Amino acid sequence: MSAMARRLASLLIMLLLAGTLAPTAALADGDPASDVLLGENVFYPYTPPVPASVQATLNAETAAAKRAGLPIKVALIASPIDLGVIPELFGRPQSYADFLDKEISFDQVQPLLVVMAAGYGTQGVPAAATRAVTTLAPPAGTTSTDLAHAAIAAVAKLAAATGHPVSGVPGVAGSSSGSNGSSAPILIGLVVAAVLVAGALIALRRRQANPRPAR
Repeated sequence: MSAMARRLASLLIMLLLAGTLAPTAALADGDPASDVLLGENVFYPYTPPVPASVQATLNAETAAAKRAGLPIKVALIASPIDLGVIPELFGRPQSYADFLDKEISFDQVQPLLVVMAAGYGTQGVPAAATRAVTTLAPPAGTTSTDLAHAAIAAVAKLAAATGHPVSGVPGVAGSSSGSNGSSAPILIGLVVAAVLVAGALIALRRRQANPRPAR
């Protein structure tokens, strides 16, 4: 291989490596929540992880809120690491909510809730909902799990204040999951039983009306 060919090959390899590594570096250096929330409803802190059962509750709650008419996004920020290149906004939930809103809102309003140990930040929700969140106590602690529990209560409060109360989610205060979830199977069972009884009565009457001839 000639010297020129070797130089061209080296240049091509460098360009390929640059194209492969550039997106990774951009994601690593940016704001993590803005990437995650483009496809998910909740951004969870990296460490310590939120227990799977608590995640399941918050995920189900945000999904139920979306079905009810409030497609809310939630960012749980437990440490400056969760903010990527803007760690200076740690402890300032409303300032971060203002920043994150610009990252995830495009051609429509995006309801947003930010939860930090210092409190809550909101964007894209009516004034009544913002006032409702201010009545909530701060998270009980600073761990990721504390923030998740606080978010569950805050989302329920926001949804109710906007006229889109959450229902059908076990573990969410004020959710009507208990009555709806338990009565439906019972009702279905009663209907099936009634159909079976009616069928048996019809068959019995037909037999009585048309007795078999004696042999």
